[in-house]
Amino acid sequence: MKRSKIFTSLLVVPVLILAACTGSPSALVQSAQNQVSAQTSGTVSQTSLQSAAPAANTQVISGSLATLQSTFESIYQQVSPSVVTIEVVDGATASVPSTSGGNNSSPFGSNPFSGNSGTTKALGSGFIWDKQGHIVTNNHVVSGATQITVTFLGGTTASAQVVATDPNSDLAVIKVNVPASELVPVTLADSTQVKVGDMAIAIGNPFGEGWTMTQGIISGLSRSLPVNLNSQTTTTAPTYSIPDIIQTDAPINPGNSGGVLLNLEGQVIGVTSAIESNSGSSSGIGFVIPTEIVNKVIPSLISTGAYKHPYLGISGTTLTPDLATAMGLPASTKGTLVVDVTSGGPASAAGLLGSTQQATINGQAVPVGGDVITAVNGQPIQTMDDLSSYLFLHTTSGQTITLSILRGGKQMTVKVTTGILPAQ
Repeated sequence: MKRSKIFTSLLVVPVLILAACTGSPSALVQSAQNQVSAQTSGTVSQTSLQSAAPAANTQVISGSLATLQSTFESIYQQVSPSVVTIEVVDGATASVPSTSGGNNSSPFGSNPFSGNSGTTKALGSGFIWDKQGHIVTNNHVVSGATQITVTFLGGTTASAQVVATDPNSDLAVIKVNVPASELVPVTLADSTQVKVGDMAIAIGNPFGEGWTMTQGIISGLSRSLPVNLNSQTTTTAPTYSIPDIIQTDAPINPGNSGGVLLNLEGQVIGVTSAIESNSGSSSGIGFVIPTEIVNKVIPSLISTGAYKHPYLGISGTTLTPDLATAMGLPASTKGTLVVDVTSGGPASAAGLLGSTQQATINGQAVPVGGDVITAVNGQPIQTMDDLSSYLFLHTTSGQTITLSILRGGKQMTVKVTTGILPAQ
């Protein structure tokens, strides 16, 4: 039986931070290697070269480590002033349950910030967006907050007000009234250029240990993350997921919510939001909302107070070879099978058809027979995540798009005018 994934949001006791760097470690390491090469060149005996090689290699390794250490130090010094801790007073509950059928109690045990009056306190992270006092964090950090206090690196504190939130991307903007001279905005990187294997750095407040710096690599791309991490109920109903999530093994823990993951240039590549864990602590699988999404959502939250996500009004699944065969299609057929069409939604108005039949695959009854979406505006769609990602990143609400579909094995196109994704 396939193990259910347990996603945990990173609220309750911690805060994450950012960092920045000057200089390229790889270039400096190469320089050190060149220097060693020059020192060992010339007319020398083979025996001399052999005896000198271990010492030269030691120098290169030592120099490389010193260079990397200097880079990390530079990143921390440059970016830590841009990171803040966020303390939230919430009149409801500080429990942060897991999802996907997992344990619905708080994964962090009893909340050390709980009060006796029915209110609770929780910690999260954030980062300075601009000189006007806007601070970016996760929606699940400030959702339901009755009081928000921001603490800066030097110990200065300020009350904050919620500007706007977007549960469907788990992002939020709060604002403090602080002199512009005391605000150091972060620098954002282009997350579309991030590659698996790139080094990544997180700075935050895990378990209340403020401005902690951790390091790892980018361990996966194009993941998806459910948006209802704080839901107190489990359901088998379709839920919206944030597409194009970055996965990292840089240690992030409760309290890192709303913090930042950085590249070796000290630029923000995403907002740390959740981990996959059976214990509630880091297991080396962390999930980060990429700046490609942040750059779309945050400016709209600041200027209009909302972000309108494009919406089709369907639930579906990736067409597998078994599903394709059961529908009389070649096993190699790729696309998204439409399972359900929401009544009154954009897809319903356009005439898309959901699955009305069932087939038995590996002993289980599965829906078949619906339309199969194979492309959007000419862009091939191979999985459900492909469809979600394209809609989020390349379309807007109210836009008419062209879907290429297979219906009963026949190719056709359908025009759909996207709606606005309802609040979760």
